Amino acid sequence: MGELTLADLAKQCDCVVQGDSSTLVRHVATIQAAQPGSISFLANSKYKKFLSKTLASAVIIHPDLKDECSVPALLHPNPYVTYAKVAALLFPVTLSGCGVHPSAVVSDSATISASAQICANSFIGEHVTIGDHVYIGPNCVVEEGCSIGENTHLLANVSLRPGTIIGLRGIIHPGAVLGADGFGIAMDAGQWLKIPQLGRVVLGDDVEVGANTTIDRGAIDDTVINNGVKLDNQIQIAHNVEIGEHTAIAGCTAVAGSTKIGAYCTIAGAVGIVGHLTIADKVHVTAMTLVTKSITKSGSYSSGTPMLPTEDWHKSAVRFKQLDALARKVARLFKKQLL
Repeated sequence: MGELTLADLAKQCDCVVQGDSSTLVRHVATIQAAQPGSISFLANSKYKKFLSKTLASAVIIHPDLKDECSVPALLHPNPYVTYAKVAALLFPVTLSGCGVHPSAVVSDSATISASAQICANSFIGEHVTIGDHVYIGPNCVVEEGCSIGENTHLLANVSLRPGTIIGLRGIIHPGAVLGADGFGIAMDAGQWLKIPQLGRVVLGDDVEVGANTTIDRGAIDDTVINNGVKLDNQIQIAHNVEIGEHTAIAGCTAVAGSTKIGAYCTIAGAVGIVGHLTIADKVHVTAMTLVTKSITKSGSYSSGTPMLPTEDWHKSAVRFKQLDALARKVARLFKKQLL
């Protein structure tokens, strides 16, 4: 944890200081729970009521609110993004050290930068390439032919199956599995026959993969996660999926095989996307939506029903079953009326 003045933060985050620029901050806090020494932010109007009575040493606010703030402030049109930058400056990632832990198992054919760090009990397979300042956390498995770009961090218990490629500055959180076999099976004489999965998983630069997320290798071609994609925890990405640049997907979403998702999409939590679809750029899919057909235009899409008291939901479910008969009856009435 660091300690910085508002002047320091303003210079590095392209902000304007209101009040004492020598104010020191050491940590971050919510606007309602802040104490002296902390910096907070206001990005949601429902928390505006706390602005006049916060105990924070400083806050990050939109310039439109500068007259309503009684403590020193950083002014920026996007307080939330500024908060992210400030927090990163106050709490820099410190995965220090380099070299290979004595308990790690490393193949003689692996190429490992002298500045990389490989922690206890990790396994590095044949012909693996590990770039500068890569961090391989404890108990990771990096199998044959994988390549990991510089400044990428694999945290504890990550598994990379053979041939997985990760670009620069990736973050792979604990328990993630990249390159497991896709779910490829064919029925043969009453029994399931496994289809060999021969593709790879390829991640671009600046990709983040959440804890216990799984990305399956391609069946023939590769599964591709492009630059800047952010994947939350417990997501399933099936074989031959392609995700466009800077798309973000929230937890518990499942994407079936061979679906192509565009750039700058946001997929909310617990969404289901069936296979062999195409989703355009800049599509937003709301939580628990089931996507069963391609989306060809940008915009927001939803499905499902909102929560109701159980008794009301049961009544609605009964009515739903009656919709087809009701629609046919209405159509007959209209037809008689027109005649």
